[in-house]
Amino acid sequence: MKYDVVVVGGRIGGSVSSLFASKNDVDVLMIEKRQEIGTPVQCAEGTSLGTFKILQMEPSPKYVCTEIGGLHVHSPDNNRFTIKLDSDDGFVLEKKLILERKIFDKHLAIESAKAGTDVMVKTTVKDLIIKEGKVCGVVAKHLGQTMDIQADVVIAADGLESNIARMAGLNSYQTPNDVCSCAQYEMVGADFDPDHLEVYMGEEMAPGGYAWIFPKGENVANVGIGVRSSTETAYHYLKKFASKLDATPIELNVGAVPLYGTIDKTFTDSLMVVGDAARQVEPATGGGIHITAECARIAGEVAAEAVKNEDTSSESLKKYETLWKAAVGGKLEDSLKYRKIIDKITDEELNALSKFLNDEKVEDIRSLGSVSKLSILKLIKNYPRLLRLLKDLM
Repeated sequence: MKYDVVVVGGRIGGSVSSLFASKNDVDVLMIEKRQEIGTPVQCAEGTSLGTFKILQMEPSPKYVCTEIGGLHVHSPDNNRFTIKLDSDDGFVLEKKLILERKIFDKHLAIESAKAGTDVMVKTTVKDLIIKEGKVCGVVAKHLGQTMDIQADVVIAADGLESNIARMAGLNSYQTPNDVCSCAQYEMVGADFDPDHLEVYMGEEMAPGGYAWIFPKGENVANVGIGVRSSTETAYHYLKKFASKLDATPIELNVGAVPLYGTIDKTFTDSLMVVGDAARQVEPATGGGIHITAECARIAGEVAAEAVKNEDTSSESLKKYETLWKAAVGGKLEDSLKYRKIIDKITDEELNALSKFLNDEKVEDIRSLGSVSKLSILKLIKNYPRLLRLLKDLM
């Protein structure tokens, strides 16, 4: 069996890579280990309108649950301030969409198949075929049958614990503190705010992370938590958080999110790494759908170009890393900087900052200009460390 491009993983990274490779007229096979693409759900399901510009498609009510216009941030003392979401003009953050990932992920796989991608589900990649130091395909197992699948390019979109990247000799090692453990219920029955995301911060609530409520409409919401804790599981903190809500869980999902930057190198001879496998996730929030879509599109297009040029060398595929870093590298670096600053802020400082933003009615970057100097000086006088942290932020 021989393909121009083999993509390992059938979620967003895999489907988008396959879609754009197939659109560029090369033979593509996408391999997914699960029997159904889209399950289990592995994130809070939020993304931006910009994701669909990257995908060259219009968002559909089939898989868009709600459009979000704002974000309520709850401090440890349960003070709350609001951030406005509108147009991403540098002052106001872009509106968010809450997706039904079970439908959305499958939709992307269907679009990829329509473009010409062959798909194999319930198939596990056991090894890479490597000849003279160069990746030449994969060894796959499907329903007990092992087969060699030759390929000019392999794209690893196999998630956080990417075996494919390691098999190719790329360093994808991460420490436990580099990863946020997550647990999420889909819950029914509470009177969730349909237009706002809710984020809860604090070491008692969610050590090293945050808790969230993402509304999906009709009194349904994703209620989740991400933590970095050596004493208790994310599920422990989720149960504690969810017990305060008058709602019933109908689904539970657990997983992990990388928080401390991308792997050092995302390509080698005949192979590229995308999505969670490359840790292409915003460290400050743990969000990754829009980042993965951008990087996966680039990977698919670069793979097709390399095949057509009959040059799949590391030097040729380096273009992938150059392009994705130009597109989202700066955003990821800034997000990592924010993550490190957030990790340093104490609960007491969070409480003070939240009260300040709420009292001054700061809803976006633009409204910071209306804050009085006296108010700022008072905050800094009482919490001088915040000045140093905000300087780092700027």
